[in-house]
Amino acid sequence: MLGFKKIAMPTAAQALPGRDNAIRTAQAHFVNHQALKGPYPAGSQKAMFGLGCFWGAEKKFWELGDGVYVTAVGYAGGSTPNPIYEEVCSGRTGHNEVVLVVFDPKKISYETLLKTFWESHDPTQGMRQGNDVGTQYRSGIYIFNAAQRQAAEASKAMYEKAIKGKGYGAITTEIVDAPEFYFAEDYHQQYLAKNPFGYCGLGGTGVSCPIGTGAKLTQAAGA
Repeated sequence: MLGFKKIAMPTAAQALPGRDNAIRTAQAHFVNHQALKGPYPAGSQKAMFGLGCFWGAEKKFWELGDGVYVTAVGYAGGSTPNPIYEEVCSGRTGHNEVVLVVFDPKKISYETLLKTFWESHDPTQGMRQGNDVGTQYRSGIYIFNAAQRQAAEASKAMYEKAIKGKGYGAITTEIVDAPEFYFAEDYHQQYLAKNPFGYCGLGGTGVSCPIGTGAKLTQAAGA
């Protein structure tokens, strides 16, 4: 589309039509072999984050180990149903590259996931992350219940105070109700486990998120 800007969310008229059926993806997690689409264990919860290229972002969460049941990469936050990667990259779907995390709150807290999220990227860059530019690289926390929203908002305020003290600008992270999640193609799932020397454009601010060092955030209830 002539003059279309990948750093602006597309209007309904600009959005690609997509497709009726889900695209094919992996059946099992490449690292821990759990079923990617479930069923997930009773008592588990979901979290969803966007923090730049989802290859490196997903690795940050599966590396947390015990308590993280499964991770998956996909597309969320746009208007094109069942998009493919090339469509998302065009900027004409509105989707973000996101990571879905299924976790056991008895073993790992939602605030630990938030800490990983904040410290793994620069949340002040708007529609980009480093050299990766476009709406698909925006910073986002996609919440599944009121407790997650409370924890996310509190952590945002906490981290913004911390990074402003280091000369960073305002945080641009969107915190919205979790939209529909579309699983990305097979080859994107756990990409850096399959390709250890593959591209990872993530870079944090170097500023620690003070979650757990002051007031305790409310742990999220069941999703």
